[in-house]
Amino acid sequence: MTSHLFLWPSAPEIPQLDGCDVHVWCASLDLPALQVKSLQGSLSEDERNRAAQYQFQKDRNHFIVARGRLREILGRYLNLMPKDVRFSYGPYGKPTLAKNLAKYALQFNASHSGGIALYAITLKREVGVDLEKASPKIIEDNIADNFFSRREVEELQRLPEQLQQKAFFSCWVRKEAYIKARGEGLQLELDSFDVSIVPGEPATLLRSSLGDKEISRWSIHDLDVGSDYAAALVVEGHDVKIKCWQWTESSS
Repeated sequence: MTSHLFLWPSAPEIPQLDGCDVHVWCASLDLPALQVKSLQGSLSEDERNRAAQYQFQKDRNHFIVARGRLREILGRYLNLMPKDVRFSYGPYGKPTLAKNLAKYALQFNASHSGGIALYAITLKREVGVDLEKASPKIIEDNIADNFFSRREVEELQRLPEQLQQKAFFSCWVRKEAYIKARGEGLQLELDSFDVSIVPGEPATLLRSSLGDKEISRWSIHDLDVGSDYAAALVVEGHDVKIKCWQWTESSS
């Protein structure tokens, strides 16, 4: 795996957020069984039930570790034990902190793929993050025709073949991160907005059916996770300072 994730610096013991900060954490989901069991102990009953629904042990373990790490990371900002972090869920499933923790104004989002998880943490602004492991087979499945807008599909088809995989996954994660930031799930029609797609051009929201105000509301940021992955962060506002850290056992 050629990845820059584990070249990110280790996180500080006590992370400090100001109004412009967005902290992005990365973590491996492939852990020994004893560590998985330990993290499972911090999950809520509904999270353990969700884990049990996965057919394959590897997928169950990845879900447990992803949620357990999220609890550990949020616990460090909130000065809480991981098991004491409580969540609420929006109408389309986006998690937020429970009402009793709302005073902290902490916003977060998470994504995982291919044994890696990303977590975005910020204050008083909506945020979405998406991570995908690149696979040529996904492109062969003609997902773009169903997932991208007409403009994005046309842009993709005009690119030289050697650039299409990078453009495809850049488009995918930017769109997913935007959808997650808005918290509307598939209620947000995928052809109702365009993101930039051409390699080398700035990541940006180009069009929205909601108008220019919606376009100026958000900023899109690519995250450097190496050639095997694509990742993007979408944040309300443009006055953003992004800090990228990795979770290590010494972070525990």
